[in-house]
Amino acid sequence: QVQHVESGGGLVQPGGSLRLSCAASQRHFTIFHMAWYRQAPGNQRERGARITTGGVTIYANSVKGRFTSTRDNAKKMVYLQMGSLKPDDTAVYYCNTWPSRADYWGQGTQVTVSS
Repeated sequence: QVQHVESGGGLVQPGGSLRLSCAASQRHFTIFHMAWYRQAPGNQRERGARITTGGVTIYANSVKGRFTSTRDNAKKMVYLQMGSLKPDDTAVYYCNTWPSRADYWGQGTQVTVSS
């Protein structure tokens, strides 16, 4: 059973930074494009950042220039460095493959941006 375990969330003030981590367990991690998704209360889940098998990153306009995603294939880890955080970034953050797979969703990690 594949698991994605997200960590690193928390409460941060506007303008602050956080680094999220995602530990993946799929056997052939290197063949999967990965992505970070987020879901704010009352909203649909949206994709914020994608990272291909080759490490190429694509960002949603809402996070471009502020977020950076990286991956460590040897450790089966994906990271999301978030900076210049805004209250609108408050959400539960998830990692999953891209395209996402329904059975690969983890519990997510809560990010709250508030003063």
